[in-house]
Amino acid sequence: MSTEKRVLAFDFGASSGRAMLGKFDGEKITLEEIHRFENNPVKIGNTLYWDIYRLFYEVKQGISKAALAGGFDSIGVDTWGVDFGLIGEDGTIIEAPVHYRDERNVGMVDKALTMFPREHFYKITGNQFMDINTVFQLLSLKTKRPHILKNARTMLLMPDLFNYMLTGEKKTEVSIASTTQMMNAVNKRWSDTVLGMLKLPKNLLTEIVPSGTVIGSLREDICKELNAPAANVIAVCGHDTQCAVCAVPTEEEDFIFISCGTWSLFGTELSEPLINPVSEELNITNETGYGGKTTFLKNIIGLWLIQESRRQFRREGTELSYAELEKLALAAEPFKCFIDPDAPEFVPEGDIPERVREFCKRTGQYIPQSVGEVMRCIYESLALKYRQAFEEIKTCTEKNYRTINLIGGGAKDGLLCQMTANACNCTVTAGPIEATAYGNVAIQLIAAGAIPDMAAARKIIGVSDSVKTFAPDNAEAWEEAYNRYREFQD
Repeated sequence: MSTEKRVLAFDFGASSGRAMLGKFDGEKITLEEIHRFENNPVKIGNTLYWDIYRLFYEVKQGISKAALAGGFDSIGVDTWGVDFGLIGEDGTIIEAPVHYRDERNVGMVDKALTMFPREHFYKITGNQFMDINTVFQLLSLKTKRPHILKNARTMLLMPDLFNYMLTGEKKTEVSIASTTQMMNAVNKRWSDTVLGMLKLPKNLLTEIVPSGTVIGSLREDICKELNAPAANVIAVCGHDTQCAVCAVPTEEEDFIFISCGTWSLFGTELSEPLINPVSEELNITNETGYGGKTTFLKNIIGLWLIQESRRQFRREGTELSYAELEKLALAAEPFKCFIDPDAPEFVPEGDIPERVREFCKRTGQYIPQSVGEVMRCIYESLALKYRQAFEEIKTCTEKNYRTINLIGGGAKDGLLCQMTANACNCTVTAGPIEATAYGNVAIQLIAAGAIPDMAAARKIIGVSDSVKTFAPDNAEAWEEAYNRYREFQD
């Protein structure tokens, strides 16, 4: 009689999603991708939406395929942070969720800070100030489209919205709540002070529950439609970053991670929030992870710059693979110019290569011309941005770290891994690539009692997958490059 545990993990990224069947035999976790689909936003007029209805269709396809593949005991959903859907009085979605890159968010931080002092705001939430954060999206709605909020009865963040569509239950998981800049970082509750100062409606918000909570069982109509089991739907860490952190294959208490995908999340895990004037000045965020741990991190634009550049080259008639872009970057002359990856002009979709050239021209640097030169500039700038975040984290925690654990899709990019090791003058371990899915599966297995705790889960993930190691090289040249790069950060 088999004792294998089988769970279904849905992992939504900013450009694609997939259903992963996780199998645990008592010693190792194996992952099987049973369904993959694109996650393409849709622009209607001047508004950029997530196609939530199509995405739920794809969720159903994943459930159906998993049922045909032998079934599963539970389902967990993780997504990107900050975005949300609004539910009306009749339980239906009022409109498709708006994309965090939509222009409605521009300038909302500045507006909020006229209503609520920055120092007090940060002291409560511990969150990095970014226009895309949920609180500023809600402020935009209140300012520009108040009728939408008036008609809403519930706000659900993206993973919680999928959980609602699967079960009919409305709950908010704590890790995704911590991305909103509306949650008290210490007591893990919605902040009456933040909501009151910005005059945002608290009645839209639901109970915050811990990661690993059973939300409910799969709706009867969905089970019947898909011939699927009435499996539990578990609130894994809804924020994909926190799922990925669960999969860092380390036994060290103090460790650094880079969860590298469309965004790069550079940080460390702490037992409690770290909120002080230094972390505020450096704009470092405190998010909540599994077990109430704090991930102290910087949000950095990541592979988005490479992904969107590739799309631009395609629009111009040049089709290049990621491997070809990496090869062209490697062949280009090093350290000719740099950008600040987090400059606001690099956030919207569009012609990233041209914006790179404009940044370099504006800052009096060499203007990259070829594809290879543009890509080299992006790669080196990302690595140097990681170095800057590394220094800031060490300053705040007053700790030294022996290794940087680079997890997620970026672990496939050998050039970025090596440049990160060089720029930070620190050993980099790359992998697992499927860190988010591993973390999602691990939380479901812990909730089911198949794995005792997260420490055990990390050990199991460590033997279930392999990592590559990159040693630092050419430290003197990278140090000089970092000093030049810092000139363009203010």
